[in-house]
Amino acid sequence: MNERLIVWTGRAAWALLPLAAGPALAGAIEAWSAAPRLSVAVALWATWAVGLVACLVPHPAALTTWRVLAPGAVVVVVGAAVGDRPSAMTTAIAAFVALVAGGAALSPATASVFVNGPAYPNERRYPLRPPGVVLVGPAALAWLAVLGGPTAAMLLLATRRWVAGGIAAVAGAAIAAIAGRALHGLSRRWLVFVPAGIVVHDPFTLADPVLFQKAVIDRLGPAPAEGDIERVDLTAGALGLALELRLRQPT
Repeated sequence: MNERLIVWTGRAAWALLPLAAGPALAGAIEAWSAAPRLSVAVALWATWAVGLVACLVPHPAALTTWRVLAPGAVVVVVGAAVGDRPSAMTTAIAAFVALVAGGAALSPATASVFVNGPAYPNERRYPLRPPGVVLVGPAALAWLAVLGGPTAAMLLLATRRWVAGGIAAVAGAAIAAIAGRALHGLSRRWLVFVPAGIVVHDPFTLADPVLFQKAVIDRLGPAPAEGDIERVDLTAGALGLALELRLRQPT
């Protein structure tokens, strides 16, 4: 499927999210007291607005933001369904729209469009897959820290638990900043084709971007299982096919 079609499908789903998920979420918090209910409603609208801006701006920072918020929408909708207040049809519609938005946000096609947003006209960026070990658990924990800490602080403050809420707000903000920066690092990993050659831009494996000039590049293709020359593994344990950049001289 065309990259931009996937991105615009996700954007449309996110834009429709209040209409699709609003009734289900309203039913889920209907029995709550006034202060927590108002706090949650304001937080949901603010989150949706931030996500709408993020999904419309093709930039690595916006990609990170959308990829954090979109799965959160799915979790919120599932949580509303557990409450057993929304109807089955209402919940199904909300879940479908949230899953479309989340799937589009996490799609490699979306990553390709967003990382190329600020790229120069004469370069093409190709996002790199995340390290396999990160997908096992650290990424999910970082995502939970980014959303969970501020949410817990908001609910504690809304129920007038000032001390616990204040501590949660300070600690949650600090942890969320660290976790968010780590997640953003995943959005800043790419291979760049430029007129002079190929650039590896990966803060996970390299201190600085490295340019391999055309004159020293022999080939770029699937990496054989066994190498006949000295190789440096820069995949960071990413799952799937690895590419080999073979050079004519040691680098």
